[in-house]
Parts: sequence; C-alpha cells; structure tokens
Amino acid sequence: MRKSNFVALVLGTISGVFFALGMCMALLPEWNAFRPGVGLGCIGVVMALITVFVWRKMEHKEPIRITGKAVATTLIAVIGALSLGVGMVNVMVWENLVRGIIIGLIGIVVLLMLIPICKGLK
Repeated sequence: MRKSNFVALVLGTISGVFFALGMCMALLPEWNAFRPGVGLGCIGVVMALITVFVWRKMEHKEPIRITGKAVATTLIAVIGALSLGVGMVNVMVWENLVRGIIIGLIGIVVLLMLIPICKGLK
C-alpha cells in the first residue's frame, strides 16, 4: 500500500466516524444533541473534502476542475440517493410499502443513470 493511499484511508475513516457520530447525535431524539451533532457532521464533511485534496496532492494530480458535467453528475447522484433513502424510509418507518418501493426503484434507476453519464456509452 502506498503512503498516499494509507493517508487517505486513515483520514477518510476519521472523517466518516465524525460524520456518522454527528448524524446519530442530530437524528436520535433520545440523545438531545442536535446542535453538537450538526457541528460534528460538518466537521466530518470538511475532513472528507480535506482528504480528497491531500490525496490528490500526494498523488501529484491536478486540482479538480468544476465543470457543468461535474455539477450535473453530482446533482443526479444526490437526487438518486435521496429518493432511494426516502423510499426506504417510507417502507421501514412510515409503513407505506407500495409508495416506498416505487420511490426506491425510481432512486435506483436514477443512480443507474450515472453509469453511462460517468463512463459514457461505446
């Protein structure tokens, strides 16, 4: 394992732990820690962004350029992940089985659209 990959692994794990703990603190009402949870979640997101920049620097790659395609791809990914999550919540929490399955399947189809968008069709 190269040093850059190890550093990215460690930083990514730490940022994931901060984000997960923050979301648990924010979303579990039994903990009564919404504000600190949001803060920890934000620290996790910032650390994840720092991880990307550090890894790219160690790999001697050029900085990420923000293009219209990158923004559109990110929006499609967010929409797909959110609709898949909303479908799961409908099924598991709100007990709306049919609506949850339909919304979840729409989310899966949107996420599958990312493959030809990112890789292209040949």
